[in-house]
Amino acid sequence: MKDSEDRIIYVGKAKNLKRRVQSYFQHSKAHPQKIKKMISNIKDFEYILTDTEFEAFLLECRLIKELQPLFNKKMKSTQSYAYILIHLDEELHRIEITNHPIKAQGKLYYGPYVSRHAVERAVLKIKEFYRILCSNPAKRHTPCLNYSLGLCIGTCLGGTEIEAHNKIIEKVIQLLNGTDQYLMKEIKMKMESAAEILDYETAAKCKEQLEAVSYLIQKEKVIDFTKENKNLVIIEGLSEELIKLFLIKRNTILFKEKYLTDRLNVELLKHLIQANFYNSTRNQQSAETDVGKDELDKSQIIYHYLHNSQCKYMVIPEEWCEYSVSAVQEKLDRFLYLKSPHVQR
Repeated sequence: MKDSEDRIIYVGKAKNLKRRVQSYFQHSKAHPQKIKKMISNIKDFEYILTDTEFEAFLLECRLIKELQPLFNKKMKSTQSYAYILIHLDEELHRIEITNHPIKAQGKLYYGPYVSRHAVERAVLKIKEFYRILCSNPAKRHTPCLNYSLGLCIGTCLGGTEIEAHNKIIEKVIQLLNGTDQYLMKEIKMKMESAAEILDYETAAKCKEQLEAVSYLIQKEKVIDFTKENKNLVIIEGLSEELIKLFLIKRNTILFKEKYLTDRLNVELLKHLIQANFYNSTRNQQSAETDVGKDELDKSQIIYHYLHNSQCKYMVIPEEWCEYSVSAVQEKLDRFLYLKSPHVQR
């Protein structure tokens, strides 16, 4: 969307462009002020057609970052990104939310997360559930206000309660590492027990806690998926006769092309894998492990596309890129055999 001076003020995507554009101009009284202001500045439209919704998402993401339109503040704001920082180098292990991770001994950090608000809410819900909302943790042997309100297990009293507090932090670490989800199970068990005795207020509170913590798990899955620096072969059906092939490394599309369904065979796919993944691996100086803020939007798009669409994908191990892939003929053949858009992965 452009204003009277031909400046791009908004970038968006739509499966049905006509319906999406109409939605801005119909029932305008119900729109928030931000949308009303945007509509009043629209003087022209420009559109780009893509073969798949996946490409539209990635294109939208790239254009927003490059052009930084006035009304796309959410994706262009880097201040909204947040990390969870856990201090293990202190007697009382502590969780902090920060925009700038500190790599140091005795400190663990997780992220980045798109929404600082969502992270703060999740951490608060965990602290509420385990009653580690101590309002005066530095003061020992004196109960804090939250202790009298039932929100603190007694961290402020010192002694064994510090050890209990640290064990709870360990559960949070295991959850974020993906090694143990017992924290989630405990909240769910309490929710179900409360519902059984008709304590709906407690059950509702546990449900809120569960939903908030689920956000952290989902984002960690996206980050872990990207960290593994995967080589992905993706096929999406465009019609009964036409498919589109994508070769993606980490979150960069190395190759994309449309093929008639019966024209994409194992030999061609082997050639494309070696020509694209092998060269990119050979030229790569050092594999990145951390996921930066600039990568996160694309990482989320790719992750959700793979897990929520009818596309088919296959992970190509790094050694396939370095050596001959003739030994994996059967696997590639099976992958192509199931390439129909109507066949589930």
